Amino acid sequence: MVERMKQLVLSALAAFLFAGCGQPSEGVKRLTVGFDADFPPYGFKQGDEFVGFDLDLAKEVCVRRGWTFVANPINWDAKDMELGSGAIDCIWNGFTINGREEAYTWSPPYIDNSQVVLVKVASSIRTLADLKGRTVAVQTDTPVEKALKEGGEKAALGATFKGIVVTPNYNNAVMELDAGAVDAIAMDMGVALKKLADCPGQFRILDEAVMHEFYGIGFKKGNVALRDQVTETLREMVADGTAAKISAKWFEGANVLVLAATPDGDASSTPAENALANPLDYGKLFAGLFRGLGVSIAIFVLTLLFALPLGLVICFGRMSAHAVVSAPVKAFISVMRGTPLMLQLFFVYFGPWYVFHIQLAPCYRIIAVIIAFALNYAAYFAEIYRAGLEGIERGQHEAASALGLGPVETFLRIVFPQMVKRVLPPVTNEVITLVKDTSLAFALSVTEMFTVAKMAAGAHTTMVPFIVAGVFYYVFNALVAKVMELVERRLSYYS
Repeated sequence: MVERMKQLVLSALAAFLFAGCGQPSEGVKRLTVGFDADFPPYGFKQGDEFVGFDLDLAKEVCVRRGWTFVANPINWDAKDMELGSGAIDCIWNGFTINGREEAYTWSPPYIDNSQVVLVKVASSIRTLADLKGRTVAVQTDTPVEKALKEGGEKAALGATFKGIVVTPNYNNAVMELDAGAVDAIAMDMGVALKKLADCPGQFRILDEAVMHEFYGIGFKKGNVALRDQVTETLREMVADGTAAKISAKWFEGANVLVLAATPDGDASSTPAENALANPLDYGKLFAGLFRGLGVSIAIFVLTLLFALPLGLVICFGRMSAHAVVSAPVKAFISVMRGTPLMLQLFFVYFGPWYVFHIQLAPCYRIIAVIIAFALNYAAYFAEIYRAGLEGIERGQHEAASALGLGPVETFLRIVFPQMVKRVLPPVTNEVITLVKDTSLAFALSVTEMFTVAKMAAGAHTTMVPFIVAGVFYYVFNALVAKVMELVERRLSYYS
């Protein structure tokens, strides 16, 4: 009886925790579609709702099946973990089959897509051969990224590039191209056409494609029943013209669908559970993480090198008796502490182009990271320093003056040592936070430690890279905390 009650409680708890997650394929009442919300025209946010070509197809399937449609925007790097955990039922978002054939149970291809090159209208790049010595952007974890970097005919093309910048999404890539930080983008034809429509006269597409590929709907390996139900309904939509109308809505009257109205021998996937198409290579993982660790350490050290003294200057400005000095400094501190660091990264990096029309140099990427981090942390350090200075009794200044010490000598010999001792614990907290914040550099396509782990986790459908990266961060933090503890002990004689 007790065991039965225990099972009932656990079942109820599981139902509560996983309410809204993916349903089993038999008797499904809800279809939860995972998609990248920065991927127009296939799926994106417009106003307060998610819209797009693929989402419209999925909605119509749900209407005909009597299912509840749920649009679930996901982190594209974590799509396999979302699908494997049951949080989503399928990935339906301009999802490329090529190179992923064994990783999912696929629907038949429904779009014949190409990977094309987008450049500025005035660019001298006319053919793929003109990309030699140029910087090209790609979206993370896409077949074109793998093709240009990991071997084969297309890797030979990628080897001629000056560099390949991996961006979190295509919106970032287009901003990089617009600002001159990259020379071209290798991207999906549909997305490129959408950008041309949104920005007339600004970009153009090369006539020569990088590669051709097919889009399909990706289901969890072995979920053939749900795949077949969705495919059957999709075929009905093709047969009665509904799918063509949806296509015309999003592709300026064109019908991009290649899904036949009748079955054409589409390949079924073997119902194996979560078979990994490519096992994790631990040697490559650790090599990548150590390279990323070097970048993280560089960001950490350079940020402290500039932020610690800059914070003292800002502190003096904040404490100035003249409003013309203190007011703008207060405003600066308020902005730095009141807005997200990631937003500040974007502003520092893209601001020169979009505000002043200064074209970005490739080397500016890491410089922008250091500037944004240094300004942000200097604002926090300034307030910590101010608290330490204002906590020193006024009588000490008077005693120093009575002994004949000038203001500068008083500050350097009496006030500053005591201030350092008092502010060291909160400064240590900020320094430790900085170690973790270095992961935000991925927003500007800087390949630090977290970016390496995220790409490896997405490519191999495993949490192991995140766990290993977590150990790296923990050891890094432990060493920083130990160093700060030793510094605090050395200054203990100021107590």
